[in-house]
Amino acid sequence: MVVDTFTRPLTDLRISVTDRCNFRCHYCMPSDIFGHDYVFLRRKEILTFEEIAGVAGIFAKLGVSKIRLTGGEPLLRADLELLIEMLAKIPGIKDIALTTNGYHLKEKAQALRQAGLQRVTISLDTLKPDILKKLAGGHLELSRVLEGISAAVAAGFAPVKLNAVIQKGVNDTEIVDLARFAKTGGHILRFIEYMDVGTLNGWRMDEVVSAREILRTISAEMAVEAIDKNYHSEVANRYRYLDGGEVGIISSVTQPFCGDCTRARLSADGKIYTCLFAQLGYDIKTPLRAGIADAELEGLLSSIWHKRADRYSEERTADSGTASPRKVEMYQIGG
Repeated sequence: MVVDTFTRPLTDLRISVTDRCNFRCHYCMPSDIFGHDYVFLRRKEILTFEEIAGVAGIFAKLGVSKIRLTGGEPLLRADLELLIEMLAKIPGIKDIALTTNGYHLKEKAQALRQAGLQRVTISLDTLKPDILKKLAGGHLELSRVLEGISAAVAAGFAPVKLNAVIQKGVNDTEIVDLARFAKTGGHILRFIEYMDVGTLNGWRMDEVVSAREILRTISAEMAVEAIDKNYHSEVANRYRYLDGGEVGIISSVTQPFCGDCTRARLSADGKIYTCLFAQLGYDIKTPLRAGIADAELEGLLSSIWHKRADRYSEERTADSGTASPRKVEMYQIGG
């Protein structure tokens, strides 16, 4: 197991399988920038399933045991279940998860489960159809997302995890409604502070609804108590409803957790990022396609992690919430 400059081990790998998405959420892919004429990566520019599985196998040798597939929207990548089958066969990989907007999950949930996917997280920022259209695209139907959640449960993924990014003046009035929806359905909801991932969303600190505010809003309606994290590097602070159920809050802005971060990210075009807020990625596609030997690739990945010194959220918070002017965009590495 390798460690970085702060002795943080490498245990988690997040893999972006595409930079495309059918949503246009303003905090990730604002529609005024990502319009119909936006040029996404061409097929030959993205890693093949074989290349992804090969890199994941090397990461497993370095200590990675958990993989999460992301995008863009990962279900836009055709035959994703074939990649999951490959990843499930890698020695040392114990957990494979997927983060999705849920829009195409109804059609894919059973096949993903049969291929070896173990967990699903679905983005659900609102329960109001008109707000979803405003947030993510006028052509979108909330019913499709809700059907995706139901399909995930039917396929055996229960409890399903839900993610809700809360932004002041956008969906902060829905905190209790979202919490009740998840609690009633037996899902685990994770509220997420609005983060300055990338540089295209016009992030401002005064639009952040803090973890303390979110917890206070929930507690005013439903009694909760804090419970331990499932594992040391888990990003969410967990709470138990006194009458059953769980909710979590991810507080990357106001209560950074950089010190526990054990995650590397592989972009669809073959770059390694060692932080969600990184400015630069390490190109491994070029040496990969040049025929680099596994042992040499293992040394390269080990070196990248060994010199890692990222602690962006702690630095940003110490600097009164000032965002860096240049960072990789969320749609490129999937959050």
